[in-house]
Amino acid sequence: MTSIQPPAATIWWKQPLDRVEGTWIALALVWSLIMFIMMPLWHVYGKQNLSNEAYRTTPEAFIAKTQAMVDQYTVRTETNQNMPVVRPPPGSDVYLIGRLWQWWPLLEFEKGQTYRLHISSMDWQHGFSVQPVNINAQIVPGYEMVLTVTPDTSGDQTIICNEYCGIGHHNMVGKIYVTEGGS
Repeated sequence: MTSIQPPAATIWWKQPLDRVEGTWIALALVWSLIMFIMMPLWHVYGKQNLSNEAYRTTPEAFIAKTQAMVDQYTVRTETNQNMPVVRPPPGSDVYLIGRLWQWWPLLEFEKGQTYRLHISSMDWQHGFSVQPVNINAQIVPGYEMVLTVTPDTSGDQTIICNEYCGIGHHNMVGKIYVTEGGS
């Protein structure tokens, strides 16, 4: 037989199955079933998925809410960045703006307290990633993402944009200061 001639008149699915081939098919089927069951279980019991909501908004409305929060809860200004540090009370709504190429304002939370973090972009799609705690969300213009967060470790946490947003993308870094309660 040459490559120019058609294959023999055999039907491939009627050919006997080799033992090794059958073993691999069985392993792939079992693994697929395990993954099929684990995905919804991991979503519910894995605790890596933040509870979140999304609402339509306009840049003007979101900036107004953020500015009102900054005016009310600013505790200091970072001199090297000339940026306000906001310390809202536990349980409150906290607003964070993503825009080329910064997160505004800087936030200060209490360890073990829960906050509703509202995030919106003023210009492009940004990726909201908090390190080292592995919080990850997509921030899209025209929408207000609401994440319920409870910091469980004290110290500085870095907010980075993990969605390429232009030439200054690598400089888009913000901060969340997590303090021990009452300090």
